[in-house]
Amino acid sequence: MALIRIPETSRVITGTAPINDFLSEFGIQYENWPVAGRVNADAGAEEILTAYAEEIDQLKERGGYITADVVNVTPDTPNLQAMLDRFNQEHTHAEDEVRFILKGRGIFYIHVNEQPVFAIEIEEGDLINVPAGTKHWFDLCADKTIRAIRLFREQAGWTPLYTGDSIAAGHQPLCLGPNYLRGGVAEVANVAISA
Repeated sequence: MALIRIPETSRVITGTAPINDFLSEFGIQYENWPVAGRVNADAGAEEILTAYAEEIDQLKERGGYITADVVNVTPDTPNLQAMLDRFNQEHTHAEDEVRFILKGRGIFYIHVNEQPVFAIEIEEGDLINVPAGTKHWFDLCADKTIRAIRLFREQAGWTPLYTGDSIAAGHQPLCLGPNYLRGGVAEVANVAISA
């Protein structure tokens, strides 16, 4: 399940309802879907899209998306750092960025107007929809692995439109992960989170 960190205030938000309450202020949609026993995360793309066809169809109807695919990133992905460098600087998109995580973890950093930057750490089972025009950037966690279903209105709308702001350079990816969630907030309350 996702968690949200606001480095400037050292605040951490966990749990589906509190996360949705927080994200709704920014128009960001979040859901957590059950994945256990559904389909192997390493299955072929068509098998995955078939297994989640009902949810994908609902998302298409709800958001006007016309296509879905499966992206797979591992440490062995050719030119991985060059690919990550396209998305780890602040940018927007002309359409929503919709991702359902099948495997691995990553972090969306969101920068809305004069609000403090916040990070949404996502993992297996998390669905996130970052609305078109939202300033953000994305990075992978240390294992450099993520597999996700992506939905698009049109492929060209997903091109990053860079803001030119260097704010992302001041935020190094810090993934707290499932051990953090199992241990509870109190166990890591003294962890220094630098902005």
